Amino acid sequence: MIFGHDRAELRRMYRDAWRKAEEDAPLSPLEAQIVAVIEAHPEYLPAMDSDRLDADYTPDAGKENPFLHMGLHLAVRDQVSIDRPPGIARVHADLTRRLGGAHAAEHCMIEALAETLWEAQRHNAAPDQEAYLERLERLR
Repeated sequence: MIFGHDRAELRRMYRDAWRKAEEDAPLSPLEAQIVAVIEAHPEYLPAMDSDRLDADYTPDAGKENPFLHMGLHLAVRDQVSIDRPPGIARVHADLTRRLGGAHAAEHCMIEALAETLWEAQRHNAAPDQEAYLERLERLR
């Protein structure tokens, strides 16, 4: 569970934020962030359908998990906004310039974050911030 939510609750949060945006209803700051990520990934709009919220996305089936991907975008954006780990904002700025946009920079950074989280899970440990930042630095 992330942020005290289970998978279904998190997916409903994405769907509900998207529905509110479609209705031009006021959004909370978190909902606005979610909507911005969804707008950057129109290929994930079908996943916002209520009938698909319970879908399993497994590598074995060759399916990318849109909710995981969007969550990683949100995580990177949050890390950059507070520059934690220290230096990540600089890496993001450099990659944004080199790759021509923040979204492309985030995609590179997501790979490093996913690898760091996978390692932590595999070792049943906290994510190694130094290893994460080293991965990010190699992207520059």
